[in-house]
Amino acid sequence: MKLSRRSLLATTAAVAASTVPAAQAEAAPQGHGRTVRTGFERLAADGYALLDGQRVGVVTNPTGVTRDVRHIVDVMHADRRVDLVAVFGPGHGFRGTAQAGGSEGRTEDPATGLPVYDTYLVSGQALADVFTESGVDTVVFDIQDVGARFYTYIWTLYDCMEAAALAGKRFVVLDRPNPVTGRQALGPVLHKEFATFVGRQPIAQAHGMTVAELARLFNGEFLSRPVPLETVTTTGWRRTDHYDATGLPWVPPSPNMPTWDTALVYSGTCLFEGTNLSEGRGTTRPFELLGAEGIDARWAEAANALDLPGVRFREAYFAPTFSKFAGTTVGGVQLHVHDRDAFDPVRTGIALLVTAKRVWSGFAWRSDDWIDKLTGSARVRTMIDAGAGTDEVVAAWQEELAAFRRVRRHYLLYQ
Repeated sequence: MKLSRRSLLATTAAVAASTVPAAQAEAAPQGHGRTVRTGFERLAADGYALLDGQRVGVVTNPTGVTRDVRHIVDVMHADRRVDLVAVFGPGHGFRGTAQAGGSEGRTEDPATGLPVYDTYLVSGQALADVFTESGVDTVVFDIQDVGARFYTYIWTLYDCMEAAALAGKRFVVLDRPNPVTGRQALGPVLHKEFATFVGRQPIAQAHGMTVAELARLFNGEFLSRPVPLETVTTTGWRRTDHYDATGLPWVPPSPNMPTWDTALVYSGTCLFEGTNLSEGRGTTRPFELLGAEGIDARWAEAANALDLPGVRFREAYFAPTFSKFAGTTVGGVQLHVHDRDAFDPVRTGIALLVTAKRVWSGFAWRSDDWIDKLTGSARVRTMIDAGAGTDEVVAAWQEELAAFRRVRRHYLLYQ
């Protein structure tokens, strides 16, 4: 028998929804003595009071789940306390059916019958018009981020905030932990002339923030017209926590982010998208496996000789099933992170670029200089081409990184 839209009340155990910091979390029998509860859990536990009287639209993807892996759209749709009228799908789509560089388009969700609007690569007034067409009063954002500037969901957040301001809508961010900790920001800061969908605004390559903190930063520093913004924080999460300390299920935010281990290296090794080497797409270890035809053990030897903290490199051979070198066996390295707290993904990514160029004569940047969009300027590419070493390249961005860290401090919500 088909259940009606309002025939089931969703129940979710959580503490009351508010924007108190995680330091006030209750004790629970978990590995670190704390239960991590997401923004959605806390919103639901408070009876969705924050959404009372509002026609609601949700920006989300497959990561928007409860701890028992029910999707929040299914939960809210079945709850008479929420007037959920629309869903907005980002890159890869609301239900996650699209590969990299794709989306699901304008559809009707078969599970709920709700209209699903496509937000991928839509921004400004065009996206504001989508919000107006949908009839929502409040836009809710709930997507798991991975902590890297070029992971585009945070720019979906930015674009949706900007559009909601233009359309006169409220904006609510339901927070989730940064899976690779929020201890510090790392890497170069985007230069505005290099802004694209993999970096709209000048933040660090590994920003060390949650999406709610980023939303506060965007509203306070970058949006020309701030949006009426409310955030529902997580409780129980601390800035030093990796994802496996949260007790939350990992749902791949995109097809090539299968585990949180992938996220650990991604903010550094995604730079290989800007080269002619494979970044491991089409393997079971994307962004952990890197390589190309003609590379042999010398690359792993050169990388290990740097004695980078927290990581070792194994000579590896693999045959991607799609993307670069599809169906061809290539040689390269696999990253093995043995001390994740000492590991610096951005420095490691630069070291791997430097050593790859030195040991493999076939090394080349992508012809469109995509590396400049990923790093946020032409500096990394030109310095490596000029023969600079890892320390020299990393030293070049320290002043701008320090400035970003000073601004970032004002928007942090967790200890």
